Amino acid sequence: MTTLLITIVPSFLILLYFFFSDKFKEPKGTVAIVFVLGILICLPAGILNNFMFVNFGDVGSEKDLTHSFLGPAWTEEILKFLVLYAIVLRRSEFNEPMDGIVYGVVVSLGFATYENYDYVFRLAETWEIAPQQLAIWRSYSAVPMHGLNGCIMGFYFGMYAFTGNKKFMIYSLLFPYLIHGFYNFLEYPFHFLIIVFLIFYAKKLHRHLKDLQMQKKSENEKLKI
Repeated sequence: MTTLLITIVPSFLILLYFFFSDKFKEPKGTVAIVFVLGILICLPAGILNNFMFVNFGDVGSEKDLTHSFLGPAWTEEILKFLVLYAIVLRRSEFNEPMDGIVYGVVVSLGFATYENYDYVFRLAETWEIAPQQLAIWRSYSAVPMHGLNGCIMGFYFGMYAFTGNKKFMIYSLLFPYLIHGFYNFLEYPFHFLIIVFLIFYAKKLHRHLKDLQMQKKSENEKLKI
């Protein structure tokens, strides 16, 4: 039970932080749908990752540069982006830039939650690693990487949606892809340096949209007077 909690709780803590810091809350039903879609894209991600590893990976090294950037980094980030572009963008609830961050984080953590479960309860035994040890390690590495990358993707996706500037659409896919690729390629302790960078970068982007929301809320309150 403890291992299961360590496996899934970090994702929900990050998700709840972004959900409750949103001044204009998203419908819980829509958040749940996007979270489930994040879980469902694990299936095509697994198929594509396996294909890329077989064809481009270095069997002797999981840290092969080609595999790091032609494997999970692009397949997983593209699939998350497609959920935002094909599903979220069409929803009427998606009506301000902050929504991009919320849904970017949600789809990423839906993916991360199932991926983490698979690593801890299936692959840990194959790799002869204690499941709880793997769960603890991933709770402050891979899980926040996915969640904070989702914040970055969502920020630029929201900017694209509400400005129409296609450069933001490119950024929303390019930046998470590069961060994910370098995360896969680099060894400890660089993983934690990437997480620290992500925390500050995501916080800056999030703060910018929170300030815009405060402005909007203040204007709405003045109109009611």
